[in-house]
Amino acid sequence: MMYWHDGMSWWMLLGSIWMLVFWGGIVTLVVWGVRKITERGKSDSNTAQRFDPLNIARERYARGDISREEFDRMKKDLM
Repeated sequence: MMYWHDGMSWWMLLGSIWMLVFWGGIVTLVVWGVRKITERGKSDSNTAQRFDPLNIARERYARGDISREEFDRMKKDLM
């Protein structure tokens, strides 16, 4: 019984490793969640700009779908 504590060193080392893995996983999940939230905010603003009616009219004019007069009329109506 005098050397009973010597056998615990391996368990303590294993426990320390598991503690580092656990807290590392928690920190990783938090960082991942924050990144996803901030990326979603950026993509929402890009989506709003992409579906802006004036931008759509500009794209149609650039493709040649509408004439200059139609684009000017749309632009005047939208502004």
